[in-house]
Amino acid sequence: MIQDLGSHKLDNRYYSERLPKEDDAVISYVGRKILIRELDEARKLVLPTVAEYAGTADYAGAAELIYLFSVDGRGFFMTLVQMDLPGYSYMSLRDIRAIALEPQEYVFAAFTAVHLGEWYRRKRYCGACGAPLGPDSRERAMRCSSCGEVFYPRINPAVIVGVIDHGRLLITRYLRGYGHNALVAGFAEIGETLEETVAREVMEETGLRVKNIRYYKSQPWGIASDLLTGFFCDVDGDTQVKLDGQELKSAIWTLREEITWQPPEYSLTADMMKAFREGWI
Repeated sequence: MIQDLGSHKLDNRYYSERLPKEDDAVISYVGRKILIRELDEARKLVLPTVAEYAGTADYAGAAELIYLFSVDGRGFFMTLVQMDLPGYSYMSLRDIRAIALEPQEYVFAAFTAVHLGEWYRRKRYCGACGAPLGPDSRERAMRCSSCGEVFYPRINPAVIVGVIDHGRLLITRYLRGYGHNALVAGFAEIGETLEETVAREVMEETGLRVKNIRYYKSQPWGIASDLLTGFFCDVDGDTQVKLDGQELKSAIWTLREEITWQPPEYSLTADMMKAFREGWI
């Protein structure tokens, strides 16, 4: 999955006083897109450096850059300012994922940066009193300059569900948006356990009852600020699918050997499909 970086290391600890170095990476996040070097045959994800950004008219000084995290010791900083940098263009995460850029550790960094970027973009004013917010000096948070209210990065809990009927897995397709094979999925609601979310989402989307709900894996997913949790479960009783007509256009029982997914194998959904197809589940 996208967070499986092998020997590479993401350090997401917050260092409020860390200053940018010339070779640190800059993520310019504008309109839900990030600035990357225009693609060549190598298909590498290359981000501008602090030195490149500092040489433009858009640069307002190091204080404008927000420290995010480091990968293998290299710092990643964010700006919400649009940059006009020759040889670079803006691209969405969905496009980056679709064309399978490498290296994976930088693709994961981009996903994580967009998660934080969307939070920083939205958290400029206090939701309690309306005063401006500023970065906390001790932890990853925004603190109100007036009433002292503290806001932490938002993480949305969601489930991905592999519904099993003996040697078959329920493969879905969405009505809109993502156009490839998928699994039942949805967000947890207030007062609900993740296991209850699994049962509710399967019932709402397909009309099926499930049992033997069991945890598989989890995955941070910056596209929607999610923490995805994967579960497998068995159909309980009737296997006839009754679509809700709101989210899915199809939900089909599929034999192991007939299961396909969208490459690259970045997502928890693809990992779960592969696990079932290969007989690991």
